[in-house]
Amino acid sequence: MVKVLVAAPIHQEALKLLKEAGYEVIYKEYPSVNELRDLAKDIDALIVRSKPKVPKEVIDEAKKLRIIARAGVGLDNIDVDEARKAGITVVNAPAAPSRSVAELAIGLMLALMRKIAYADRKMRDGEWVKKECVGYELRGKALGVIGFGRIGREVARIARFGLGMKIIYYDVYRPPEEEVRILGAEYRQLDDLISEADVITLHVPLVKETYHLINEDRLKRMKRTAILINTSRGGVVDTEALIKALKEGWILGAGLDVYEEEPLPKGHPLTRFDNVVLTPHIGASTNEAQARAGVEVAHKIIDFFSR
Repeated sequence: MVKVLVAAPIHQEALKLLKEAGYEVIYKEYPSVNELRDLAKDIDALIVRSKPKVPKEVIDEAKKLRIIARAGVGLDNIDVDEARKAGITVVNAPAAPSRSVAELAIGLMLALMRKIAYADRKMRDGEWVKKECVGYELRGKALGVIGFGRIGREVARIARFGLGMKIIYYDVYRPPEEEVRILGAEYRQLDDLISEADVITLHVPLVKETYHLINEDRLKRMKRTAILINTSRGGVVDTEALIKALKEGWILGAGLDVYEEEPLPKGHPLTRFDNVVLTPHIGASTNEAQARAGVEVAHKIIDFFSR
């Protein structure tokens, strides 16, 4: 019998599919590396989300493991090279959370530009801050999308057709020409985009080339009236440089769903700014996205063992 370790919460429909396929499903939510190393010794398949980490020491112990499935997009919590060296297939569900992450990115833009989060906090404290809450419309503003893949293009669609924003983008890969044409999107070199955009939204994976892609120099290039949105990975932004930018007023504000250190520690400097909106890595945390991701990886595991 195929044994599947589900090491993170996934949708009930996905669990149902695995059980109906006749698999033994073992559930352990977010085990530590030591726990996962012990659990992995006797499993054929492993399902994770952005947690737990699957490092080399786990892979070395997982002698029977044949497939690791990430119920989501990124693979940065999995040592993919070591897995492939061990003959383990690694799969994910890249399209599943696209709409959910895109809607959160748009929500962060609105929360910042209309000072929604700030106003809510003040109202709860009994303060009527109507005069302090004069904001900006998004219509007509330039949205700079860094990373024009599935999620980046979904953000662009909502912004272009729902909010009337101008779309400029940067990506190291060429996106589908027809989609670019429909969106009226214009390519920019990275530093040109950063200087031109009123809103910058990040949708790149965390790899060596994107680590601290947004650094002190690039934050200084942004308009003082521009905002930064990050729903990709925390390491794409240099946190210390961002704190400095916010303190010294280089940018208008930031909306963040991801951080270099997660969970974000209590009292972290980012929590002290009124022009920062923070969410706890919830980009893909919708019922719809979790259902799509879980079902997709369940099908990939079933297909894998049906060959």
